[in-house]
Amino acid sequence: MASGGEHTHEHAHDHHHDHDHHHDHDHDHDHNHGGGDASSMSWVGADGKVYHSHDGLAPHSHEPIYSPGFFSRRAQPLINRDFNERAFTVGIGGPVGTGKTALMLSLCQNLRNHYSLAAVTNDIFTKEDGEFLVKHKALPEERIRAVETGGCPHAAIREDISINLGPLEELSNLYKADLLLCESGGDNLAANFSRELADYIIYIIDVSGGDKIPRKGGPGITQADLLVINKTDLAQAIGADLAVMERDALRMRDGGPFVFAQVKHNIGVEEIVNHVLQAWEAATGKKRR
Repeated sequence: MASGGEHTHEHAHDHHHDHDHHHDHDHDHDHNHGGGDASSMSWVGADGKVYHSHDGLAPHSHEPIYSPGFFSRRAQPLINRDFNERAFTVGIGGPVGTGKTALMLSLCQNLRNHYSLAAVTNDIFTKEDGEFLVKHKALPEERIRAVETGGCPHAAIREDISINLGPLEELSNLYKADLLLCESGGDNLAANFSRELADYIIYIIDVSGGDKIPRKGGPGITQADLLVINKTDLAQAIGADLAVMERDALRMRDGGPFVFAQVKHNIGVEEIVNHVLQAWEAATGKKRR
């Protein structure tokens, strides 16, 4: 399994920060451990956790992640979810540039004729991904919301999910949605969705990062309901061995499902859609159409 050394190193440098840019927090945040001065960038809450905010966005803490976890022991979908309040929600996460928005577009194109869809995209300080979906007519513009999460996008899908829940619930009710798609801002291998937000989690990596990425682990790779390894057409140029990536993906995920894909060329997308609809059927009791 993935080395625990990286996690130990990160926690030694920063309280509860499980992301790759913990040094930025150490130097850029004014850590006020004495209390909740609103002008400070970081403070200790009544629960003893260290909270911070980015550009006035919702304060949040970062729960420690000491292990990449196991697919077989991952958090299960919430059994008491009211899908009339918020439709079945698919979360799409992964590092920057792996193809999350391209997958959002492809899923919209493959599902929109048979299901009522809406989409929320996350970026740190822009609305580019939402604008991309609008430009390419993934869905009618009014069914797409773009959210700016600030510098720690994983916090918006795991610790303080309210910035995503609001627009998802609104869209769900406005359009009597069957399915909602929520794209995380590009982030590191420690990013993963809270089950409070995503009923089905897709984590997408790509071949251009090298064939070492699956075995590096992280909660997204090990615990997502589906792992997508995108841009397989780049393997030869990068010198990545797909057989190694397959072996390591199976090992890191306890045999959990993964798909090799070229999303932009519509390769592997049908299989991804099938996984999503199977989960939708199982959760909602409805039949695909």
